[in-house]
Amino acid sequence: MLNPNSAIERVKNHLAYKLGQTVIEHRHNGGGYIALFKKLYKIKKQHKKEQKIYQQIIQVFPQLKYPSLETCLDYSEALRYKFHLSYILGEVLIKAYQNWYKGAGFKLKNNIKKADKEFQIFREILKEFKELNGEALKAIQDNKQLFLKEFPRIKNILKIHQNYQPIMNNIFHNFNYFIKNFDLIEEWLLSDKFKEKYKKENHPYPSLLDPKKLNDENEKINYHNISAELAWEMNLPLPENYEFIWLYHSGSGSGAMYKFFSLCEVNANAYAWESGIKMYKTMYCYMLTNTYSIAVAPTVVEDIFYNGKYMYRKLLYMITKDVPILWIARDPISVLKTGINHINVEKTYELSNINKARHFSSSLKSNFNFPKLYYGYSEDNKPSIYKFFLDLNNIHEQTCFTTQRRLELLKSNNYDCIEFNNINIKNAFNTFKILSKKYKFKCFEDQLAFQERIDHCDGSLLALPTVIDFHVNKDNIIKLIITKYNLSLTLNRNMVDITKEIIGQKNIMNIIILISKNDYKVAMYDKDVFNDIKKYVNNYILELENNELRIKNNAVTEKDILDFLKTNRTIRITLKQLIDENLKYVKKYHPEYLETWKYYQEFEKMCKELDENHVE
Repeated sequence: MLNPNSAIERVKNHLAYKLGQTVIEHRHNGGGYIALFKKLYKIKKQHKKEQKIYQQIIQVFPQLKYPSLETCLDYSEALRYKFHLSYILGEVLIKAYQNWYKGAGFKLKNNIKKADKEFQIFREILKEFKELNGEALKAIQDNKQLFLKEFPRIKNILKIHQNYQPIMNNIFHNFNYFIKNFDLIEEWLLSDKFKEKYKKENHPYPSLLDPKKLNDENEKINYHNISAELAWEMNLPLPENYEFIWLYHSGSGSGAMYKFFSLCEVNANAYAWESGIKMYKTMYCYMLTNTYSIAVAPTVVEDIFYNGKYMYRKLLYMITKDVPILWIARDPISVLKTGINHINVEKTYELSNINKARHFSSSLKSNFNFPKLYYGYSEDNKPSIYKFFLDLNNIHEQTCFTTQRRLELLKSNNYDCIEFNNINIKNAFNTFKILSKKYKFKCFEDQLAFQERIDHCDGSLLALPTVIDFHVNKDNIIKLIITKYNLSLTLNRNMVDITKEIIGQKNIMNIIILISKNDYKVAMYDKDVFNDIKKYVNNYILELENNELRIKNNAVTEKDILDFLKTNRTIRITLKQLIDENLKYVKKYHPEYLETWKYYQEFEKMCKELDENHVE
């Protein structure tokens, strides 16, 4: 009985396979042609009957319909059966029958001889290149005549590169494209440039097409007519329309850098917490525009997350243009502090119903509810140093300490390492003025946008922006927005800033209070209404300040981390090795940075005192 979940059985049950097998048996056993044609006719008739019964069954019982052939576990292996002589001969017979009245019968003998020759070619290629996968086999099947026509040249390419597995994998993975664009790909794979750039170095992700030609819009095939998805599959380097490479660094102001780049109209919105595949596609698309773009290099250099599906390492190999590399260097103990205090934003939003926590109504006599924080590495409502360091050798080693390895992978000789304090609220604007001149992009001129904290990954001010519906009476509601300046850049044009009228000069958190022009007229018209608004908003701000104080008191400090490391020698030694490797460039070219890093200096002193003369 036929197993519907076996692709091999179903291919062997195909009419073509059964007809071809009968012809082969006739060759071996002998017999007249009339007897053969009778057998073939019987097989065809029986097959048609079986198909009719199957269609009747699934009309009554649709759940009995066979699964698609492609979903069967043995599908790739089953494709090889389509290159058996039985299947190839059977296809010739079916085609001859379908075109019998067009004289196909006269060509049958020659077509059978041709099928025998084709089988010999397919047998040779399948025997020699056992690594041909399902995609490649399907591509050959779909482009059979083109493959046969170019077989000697295709075989030559495969023979030349048979010991360079990455390009063989690329060819077989994209075999359909390889066959259809063979002339262009052959020229590239036989070139000295390919040999020097990829094969000689045993590059793990060789490009299937010549990157230089891809960057030329006058070429028939270039980046503009290849989708980002296909480009990734074929290992095409990113289009060379980027001015520099920015190394994303966890816990080092990267959220602020994203915001500043956006303000300065620098395309950099490939987010390093997303997959390498998604980052590549995002950059690929914005680099094909004529706007100012940069490449974003993720922190992770090994594919340890999500079973390797995020493919960050491959992305780093796709960034090949020789341009300056820019990054922010920070005291590593402060970097760890930021990581430990980092909330799980998605979980926090889920637990807090964030939209509800950012919207209040004066008509409801309830306390103000602020987001309930859920910390990423402690998986609790409090950060945990101990739990954070449990993952030091894998997760945090990859998210905090990969600068040196990325520099070695990206292979540039032009580095621009900026100390963290140069992007703080006092210095960020001037730093970006300098960068804009150096790298020739337009700096955003509103200095205030650079003068407040951007990223609130520790949960502080996560409640903002908050909307307050103040009920003047049953029919009238005045809407107020409490926010930060950088969160309101698109709102200010249509709103009135009433911060000073509401809270005066005492503005500890540098928040702003906005109201629409129409609501402003209503509020200012009635002093009692305005005073009620003022009282309600000030009560909210007092509660907000208390909430921020709780978050601050709950947070881990650099001192807490150093105290923990004093009593945990194994972690301390591992951490020092990671930091030393990560800071190779800074130690050599910017020792002045190290001198300003208070907690790093304390850590170094601790290691010297506790570990240099330690005897087990």
